[in-house]
Amino acid sequence: MNLMYLYLALAPALALALYVYWRDKYEKEPIGVLVVCFVMGSLCCLPAGFFNVIGAEVLGFDFDGKNGLAVSFFMAFCVVGLGEELCKYIVLVLYALRKPSFNEPFDGIVYAVMISLGFAALENVFYVQDGGVGVALARMFTAVPMHAACGVLMGYQVGLAKFMNESVRTNISLKGLFLAAFFHGAYDFVLFQNSSVLLTLLVFPIMIWTLVLSRKAMRLHSKNSPFGK
Repeated sequence: MNLMYLYLALAPALALALYVYWRDKYEKEPIGVLVVCFVMGSLCCLPAGFFNVIGAEVLGFDFDGKNGLAVSFFMAFCVVGLGEELCKYIVLVLYALRKPSFNEPFDGIVYAVMISLGFAALENVFYVQDGGVGVALARMFTAVPMHAACGVLMGYQVGLAKFMNESVRTNISLKGLFLAAFFHGAYDFVLFQNSSVLLTLLVFPIMIWTLVLSRKAMRLHSKNSPFGK
C-alpha cells in the first residue's frame, strides 16, 4: 500500500485518539492498556466484516448497486450498526471494564473511543486502499469521527454503569450499546439507500446530532469526575 495512503488512512483515527486522551484531564489511562484497546478494536473489523458479508447475502443487499428502503434499513441497523458496535462493546466490557485503571466514569469514554478508533483505522485502510485520496479525505470528516462519537455514547453509559448498583448496571451498559448502534445505523441507512437524495442529505444532521451528544457526554463525565473535586 502507498505510504501516503496509509498515513491518510491512519492519521484521523490517531488524531482523535490523542484528542480524547487529552480530554481525560485528571487521571490518564495507562498507555499499554490504551494500545491494546486500539489493537483489539482493529481486530474487531474481521468478525464484523464477515457478519456484514453474511448479512448482505441474506438480505440481498448490494454494496455497489441500488437497494430499497427496507433492505437498506435492516442492513444498516440490524447488520452493520448493531454488529459492528456489538464487537466493540464486547471488547469494552470483557477487557477494558475489568482493568483496575477503569476507576472513574470518564474512563468508559476513553476506552470505548480507543476501541472504536482502532476499528475505524483498519476499516479506513481498506477503504482508502480501494478509493484513494478522495475517499481518505471524505472519511476523515465523516466515518472516522462518527466511529469516535458512537464510541463516546457507548462509553458514557458503560462508565455510568460501572459505578452504579448491580441491579441496574446491565441495563445502563446495554443502553450504551444500543445508542451507538442506533446512531451508527441511522448514519449508514441514509447512505445505503438510494431512493431519495433528500434522505441522503440527512447524513449531515445525523452527524451533527451525534457529535453534539458526544461532546456533551464528555463534558458531563469530566465535570463530575471524582478526581476533579
